[in-house]
Amino acid sequence: MSALGRYTQGDDVYQRLRTHILDQVDAEAALAMSVPALEALVSRILAEAIRDFRLFLNGFEQRALTREIIDDMVRLGPIQPCMEDQEINDVLVNGVAQVLVERKGKLEETEIRFRDAGHLLNLAQRIASAVGRRVDESSPMVDARLADGSRVNIIAPPLSLNGVCISIRKFSRLIIDLDRYVELGSLNAAMAAFLKIAARARLNILVSGGTGSGKTTLLNALSQHIARDERIITIEDAAELRLEQPFVVRLETRPPSIEGKGEVTQRELLRNALRMRPDRILLGEVRGEEALDMLQAMNTGHDGSLSTVHANSPEDAMLRLENMLNMGAHFMPSALVRRQLSSALDLLVQVERDVSGQRRISHISEVCPWGEDGVVCRDIFRFFRGETDGQKAGGFIRSDYSPTFTQKILASGLYRQYSEVLADDAP
Repeated sequence: MSALGRYTQGDDVYQRLRTHILDQVDAEAALAMSVPALEALVSRILAEAIRDFRLFLNGFEQRALTREIIDDMVRLGPIQPCMEDQEINDVLVNGVAQVLVERKGKLEETEIRFRDAGHLLNLAQRIASAVGRRVDESSPMVDARLADGSRVNIIAPPLSLNGVCISIRKFSRLIIDLDRYVELGSLNAAMAAFLKIAARARLNILVSGGTGSGKTTLLNALSQHIARDERIITIEDAAELRLEQPFVVRLETRPPSIEGKGEVTQRELLRNALRMRPDRILLGEVRGEEALDMLQAMNTGHDGSLSTVHANSPEDAMLRLENMLNMGAHFMPSALVRRQLSSALDLLVQVERDVSGQRRISHISEVCPWGEDGVVCRDIFRFFRGETDGQKAGGFIRSDYSPTFTQKILASGLYRQYSEVLADDAP
């Protein structure tokens, strides 16, 4: 609904005023102005136009129209209110007439609409141009990052039959720690204590989960238990990790330019990071050939590395990693690939989001060799699903498995706390 939706002359008045104001304000100059200064300029022009055109708008309508115009000029247009809503995690634009948001793990449709295809395309082009890209028929797919750190994907015709589609994963300003996970019911106190020790004891940890399950949020929570005197290198496609330690170097990949040149991949950044004397390497998400370099780093003295992978179960995560390793090691036998996988990784933490939107840690597992050339995940903790008298029931349980990474725990000086956590929650 437009800012003048309640006004009797409706969209005709809205369009007349909007066109007049945009004719009076230089677009490039507007981008260089502060928001308060731009707001004052638009408000003055709007007041003059209302007087000259002999129109009537009350104060609420004037403020709403001013905001709407400013949002179109320098912000994200009709979806700007969604970006300011702290309960919304994702904003999904499916063409002109449908905007969805994810709130508390559930999708819902909004009443937001774009005026026409040109209005939506203009927003997409503004987002793309901010990162030196373009959106048109010759370049219909773009990945970008907003100024606040939110990730954006744009796909446009002819690839998208719905018109321009924009998917935004908002950058959360809320840092959740492991104690908060316990309060939310995403794991129990013993699991939280175990993960704190695992992160401090420099175990190599892989966080696995599906889309929207909270992999990066958990990685942030684990990173809070890295010592403040360690040098940490983070590598991401779009910088989302927020570490509070003082010695952090953040690296971000670079997509190819319009001419198809200048791309810098995660693999290249990871190889460079190894020359930067890191104590810890945090790889935002492993998704390709860089898996080989990551595991080799874990095997050659860079303990305590953390990463995520997109997978729906621990077994699926191992299979995906094996496939990625085969991509990066073209001549390495499969048995050697699996052996490197089991020797590099210590812990796999599986996160999930159920149909109700509840996020939880479903498995904390040790990655172990199996037989002569296999690899398997042995559950230390897991979420148990059951049913009692027709009612759903479940909870977090400690298995009877004893992990084998005792030497790392001993070296960290945390063995007593580690033993107490496992003993207190023993089955």
